[in-house]
Amino acid sequence: MAPPSRLVIATSAVSRLVNEESSYHKELEQQRARVQKLEGQEGDENAEFTMRQERKAVEETKAVFPALRQKIKAAVEKLELQLESAKEEGMESNVEEITKAKEAIAAAKTSYREIV
Repeated sequence: MAPPSRLVIATSAVSRLVNEESSYHKELEQQRARVQKLEGQEGDENAEFTMRQERKAVEETKAVFPALRQKIKAAVEKLELQLESAKEEGMESNVEEITKAKEAIAAAKTSYREIV
């Protein structure tokens, strides 16, 4: 089996980062829901500590996004360069790889627009 091309590797990197970002968004929503649930409850002496811990977790998750966005942006730029070089090398015969690369770029740009 032939090793994956640079285009496939770059495409996988972008897809992985977009999925990672999506995962962090889901985690953030779950954490916010837990905080809201705790705010609505009357608690014992442990409730205040639990609330602080949950809020801290929300803030830590929010802190991940700027660095992750930069990684996605860099990966998309690299993928776009790989796509251009593939076109120059005449890899048009491998339409499936090129299509997946374009889809990954579109998904990353859509993801970025939703956040900003």
